[in-house]
Amino acid sequence: MEDKYIASIDLGSSKFGLCVARISGDDVNIVYYKETPSDGIRYSMIANPLKASEKLREAVAEAEKELMIKILQVVVGMPRGEVAQVTASARIERTNPDDYISAEEVSSLKSIALETYPLPNPDNQIMYGAVAQSFSIDDEIQLVESDVVGTLSSSLEGNFKVFIGNRRATTALDKIFNSLNIAVAKKYFLPDVVARTVLTDEERVGGVALVDVGAGVTSVTVYHGGILRYYASIPFGGKSITNDIRTECSISEDLAEKIKKRFGACLPGKLATLSEKVLQLRVTEPYKEVPVRYISEIIDCRAREIVEAILFYIQESGLQNTLRNGIVVTGGGAELTNFVNLIKEMSGYDVRKGYPRFMFSASVGSGVYSTSATAAIGMVLAAHENNLPDCVSAPVLPPKVEEEELMEVEVTDETPNPPGALFNPDDFGKPQERPKKEKKKKVKVPKPKGEKNGILSIFWKNVGDTIMDFYDYANKEEETK
Repeated sequence: MEDKYIASIDLGSSKFGLCVARISGDDVNIVYYKETPSDGIRYSMIANPLKASEKLREAVAEAEKELMIKILQVVVGMPRGEVAQVTASARIERTNPDDYISAEEVSSLKSIALETYPLPNPDNQIMYGAVAQSFSIDDEIQLVESDVVGTLSSSLEGNFKVFIGNRRATTALDKIFNSLNIAVAKKYFLPDVVARTVLTDEERVGGVALVDVGAGVTSVTVYHGGILRYYASIPFGGKSITNDIRTECSISEDLAEKIKKRFGACLPGKLATLSEKVLQLRVTEPYKEVPVRYISEIIDCRAREIVEAILFYIQESGLQNTLRNGIVVTGGGAELTNFVNLIKEMSGYDVRKGYPRFMFSASVGSGVYSTSATAAIGMVLAAHENNLPDCVSAPVLPPKVEEEELMEVEVTDETPNPPGALFNPDDFGKPQERPKKEKKKKVKVPKPKGEKNGILSIFWKNVGDTIMDFYDYANKEEETK
């Protein structure tokens, strides 16, 4: 089986995550992953397609140059903000009740639910996808998809969660990649993709809330019984914390982001000796001094607001008492010091960071295993599972022509067949006089292939000299007689 490549791009509010994987059978090897600052995106929505495309063009060109490939198509994620969820249902009467219910019938039922659901505002809304919640047949109700396939029934009814997003956001997404001459192979609803990358099957069955803290949006996805039961998005995340630091300290956004990553932390009372440090910001004269504890207090206020919103939506899902596996936090914001401890302190749940599970190998740096890479990695794994075609093409190089190697040998004008020349059979057996010594000159002749040191040529030259010596001796013996 020939190798193929899959490329994915995570369009975040603060960074683009571009990932390229080489697929060989069931093996997924990440050969490229890099994050670059983004532009033109706010709250996970494309606000300025022109600015976004310029930054994205640079990121794609850098990847193509390093890997020596041409990216023809990519898989991307749909915006996580401004997503509404509704309930839809569909029912079909089966023509042959004695046949087993197939997976194709379940998929067809899902398509019917999507097609028949009336969008409140079809001009501005589009369906991102649907997740099956339960199925009913003649004799049973509340069956999951894996249990309903293979049963017998005269009818099949399904209930679905349908996710509705902004149509303009997806239109802008298409416009960006059209300007780059790159096709969009597939668009994924990111919460479910990230969950399959970060969560174990046991966590999704037992009940867990996945919190993805991005720069512009924080999303909450609740699983129970192995099914996505609830989704909500919060319109602020890590970038809100950066803006608070920028405003309070009167510094640039870039410097505020660097301070947050290097010294930022929640729970200022638990910083120990770090809270005693004072930062000297060389942006004015005299230098501005900002205590680390003060920065931590700024971060803690905004982080608590984010956690309160997370807990509100978990409560709204109605599944707050079924989360046996607690909360898993992923995304770039999960790396904020003490943020996991803050959630644990405020919620009472078990909380852990969500890193990409080891369902792939990587030949790049450690950044591919970070919490901020989960979306890009998840889309690659989903595309592999969906058996998407090759996303890139390798350049076709011209065949290498081997130049004939030449060597220097010493020959005279009397030499009938110099080394490497054709042998003349008419010269064999004729009495020859030993050639007089002449001034030697150097000529270049093709070197015999496979004989780098010309050993074969030297051997045949010695054989020729021996034959001529033999004829000289024979002629002398004849004259003596």
